[in-house]
Amino acid sequence: MAFDAGRRQRAPVRIGVLGALLMLFCLMVGVVAVLLLRTDADDSGDNGNRIVYGLTLEPSGFDPHRHISSELGIPLFSVYDTLVYRHPQTMEFVPGLAERWEMAPDGLSWTFYLKQGVTFHDGTPFDAQAVGANLDRVMNPGIGSAKARGLLGPFAGYEIVDPFTIRLNLSEPYAPLLDGLSQVYLGIASPTALASYSNNTYQWHQVGTGPYRVEEIVPGDRIVLTRNDDYAWGPVFYAPVTGQSLDMIEFRFFTDPPTRSLALESGAIQMIGELLPTDTELLVGNPALQIFRVPIAGTPQQFFINTRRSPGDEQSFRQALLYATNRTAIVDAVFQGQSPLAYGPLTAVTPFYDPGVAEKYPFDPDFARGLLQGIGYQDTDSDGVLDRDGAPLELTMVFAPWNQMSDVAQLIQSQWRDIGIDVELIQVPDYPTLAAYAEEGDYDLISLYDFAVEASILNQFYQSDGARNWSGVSDPELDEWLEDAIRTPNQADRAQLYAAIQDRIMEQALVLPIRDYVNLNGASARLDGVIFGAHGWWPLLRNFQLTS
Repeated sequence: MAFDAGRRQRAPVRIGVLGALLMLFCLMVGVVAVLLLRTDADDSGDNGNRIVYGLTLEPSGFDPHRHISSELGIPLFSVYDTLVYRHPQTMEFVPGLAERWEMAPDGLSWTFYLKQGVTFHDGTPFDAQAVGANLDRVMNPGIGSAKARGLLGPFAGYEIVDPFTIRLNLSEPYAPLLDGLSQVYLGIASPTALASYSNNTYQWHQVGTGPYRVEEIVPGDRIVLTRNDDYAWGPVFYAPVTGQSLDMIEFRFFTDPPTRSLALESGAIQMIGELLPTDTELLVGNPALQIFRVPIAGTPQQFFINTRRSPGDEQSFRQALLYATNRTAIVDAVFQGQSPLAYGPLTAVTPFYDPGVAEKYPFDPDFARGLLQGIGYQDTDSDGVLDRDGAPLELTMVFAPWNQMSDVAQLIQSQWRDIGIDVELIQVPDYPTLAAYAEEGDYDLISLYDFAVEASILNQFYQSDGARNWSGVSDPELDEWLEDAIRTPNQADRAQLYAAIQDRIMEQALVLPIRDYVNLNGASARLDGVIFGAHGWWPLLRNFQLTS
């Protein structure tokens, strides 16, 4: 599940015996909620072709300029247009609100020539001034942008060349710029709406130029979109409107995973993602439903190994952990084999992924034991736990509850116990608590993964001064490669650099990859034209058709 950086901090939970009665109560509450929501939502009626779409996370905020959750993009990718898009099949950049663009020879500026005749949902004309107003908002420190600001890289300002031409200036070349501009976090909002509401209240009154407009947002309850019948400027991959196109989409929240399949089967919702793998297996045989397995680019589900403290500061120790982990068994048991094994710091569908990492660290517990013995670990007191200089080999593993991380951690705990490593598991409730652990450095392994089509996502994790350098790596040569990879526009050069980067990360055993993320989506068999954008999370609602 996509994490939410705005969640409230709460105390961590040590994994122990599960409260069966509490789980049963929660499941019963979920079932009752599904039954209460049960409607004939997919029927055509006064609202035309209408569906209910389940969201799996209720973010702490829905303003894409300010907040970070991938979940907010599920509705809002169809509310906003972006200057450019990535084509969902080819991954190439295609026109959005900009009909064309060009990079200066020195890479320090990009000029965007904008489409004319575009209007926002509130009637405000779209032009270069509107783009400038959005850039001003994102760059305003008072906004507290969690993601959008970072997508602009070394942005140094803009110039309005004429009413439909804007030039973005950079302090240094930045190859990932177009990818950043293609994401919902840099969707172009109506400057009239931005001026009419405060930074905190705009999220409930959002206005874009996209194929759907916000009809209603009821915090904690629902988001309702209706089709923008004036929309005539979409990207090439948007389908034309037909009599089966969706007139209205209502989004409801299903944060408890077991309730999602129940809601699908009951007809309370017509589509939802992040189904449990076990539920997906059962739903496959239901002729009223269909399953979409969408691989997600970015980083895999993984654990960073803390190199700032012993024993993680020893390369041989870190390598031993990777050899001691039976990832195949974990993927089969927890994810029912519906996700590929992860081998490196990028998923296999991410551009510039190096398949050479798959040759590293096959499961070999005997080799892991040999590495540990080589650095002085033995079971001197015959208690089943290795020790060195009288200190037992005890590790702390910290993770959040997303995507069955508890099950993954418990299997790793069992596997490592077999070779003499004792692991304490600490589950935290949310991203802020996870980040607090990372800031304090009070862990041996910590889990975090994120999603991006751009391989430059590695910079924040593996640069010495990276915002989320949770392994604590400090490697000047790696820093140089990471910087060069975002400065050069040459794709062949970038591929060579990222291959070297991935090899170095795995050689140093900075991360324990588990599985490449695959989003398991369930939908009514009546939904046709189901397709997701290039980043994998966000559906192209414009293309959905509701058949009879």
